Amino acid sequence: MGYIKRTHLDEFHEQGRGGMGSKAARHRDNDFAEYIYPATMHNTLLFFTQKGRCYWQKCYEIPEGDKNSKGRAIQNMLNIEPDDAINAVLRIKNFNDEEFLKSHYVVFATKQGIIKKTRLDQYRNVRAAGVRAININEGDEVVGVRLTNGNNELLLANRNGRAVRFDENDVRTMGRVSTGVIGMRLDGGDDEVVGMVCVNDPQTETIMVVSENGYGKRSEVEDYRKTARGAKGVKTLAITEKTGRLVAIKVVTDENDLMIINKSGVLIRLKVADVRVMGRATQGVRLINLTKKNDAIASVCKVMSSQDEDVEEAEVLNEELPESADTTEMIQTNEE
Repeated sequence: MGYIKRTHLDEFHEQGRGGMGSKAARHRDNDFAEYIYPATMHNTLLFFTQKGRCYWQKCYEIPEGDKNSKGRAIQNMLNIEPDDAINAVLRIKNFNDEEFLKSHYVVFATKQGIIKKTRLDQYRNVRAAGVRAININEGDEVVGVRLTNGNNELLLANRNGRAVRFDENDVRTMGRVSTGVIGMRLDGGDDEVVGMVCVNDPQTETIMVVSENGYGKRSEVEDYRKTARGAKGVKTLAITEKTGRLVAIKVVTDENDLMIINKSGVLIRLKVADVRVMGRATQGVRLINLTKKNDAIASVCKVMSSQDEDVEEAEVLNEELPESADTTEMIQTNEE
């Protein structure tokens, strides 16, 4: 229903995989949390909508709330159209660094398998009403947005448990108002792309996939053979009635924690290292136990390990914040 808040990361404690989780937030009837993003107060947040528009906001301007609070309606903060919704966020550390803006790119993926790459500096002057970030075909919508350095590898995954891996350089740089090119060929029917990940170091990173019934697994990046964009991909999860279809794909390391939230609002935080690396075509292991009938996974987010939070907190609290920011209300992790 479009509510937003920021919460201290240390309010969520680790549990073993397969646990029951804890209540994450109060919601109105039939509402649930969809997305979780780690950030610090000084980050600039770029909000991207399903219809391909972009909005700009500072993290400290987002209202503070504990993990059980409902938050604030995002329509009261951003001029989003009534029939549109936020479905991707990028965290930018410094929007005044010209070299960074000109050497990094915003890459979009849509449900119909379209991918587009645009230089980051094209999004630096976002108006209050937002700007068009990508042209969207009828019936399509944005499902993933990633920040890249121009030389990354990209993986797209679909609901039927396949993933395609290709080099970012296969996608030419386009202007902000453009549609993109085919990134992954789908199976037809209700098949769609569920997510996109950006690989920086295949030697240390692994691919985590999660299914709608709470199963997941990790596989080596090299298990996914590299192809040109536009391929159908290879199996990334054995889809069965027990596992359900694929809902998320993430790139992780042993130093990450995983936060998983389901549609009934229950959240679990677990160590990525507790999930062993296994073959690409296996069913995986149970990550969260869904106790309610017809419940399903709503969102998956990776965060830094809780052992590293004290170090990160010390670094963040040494930053100089504007007067409008409350230095006691820090989100204590930053992926970038």
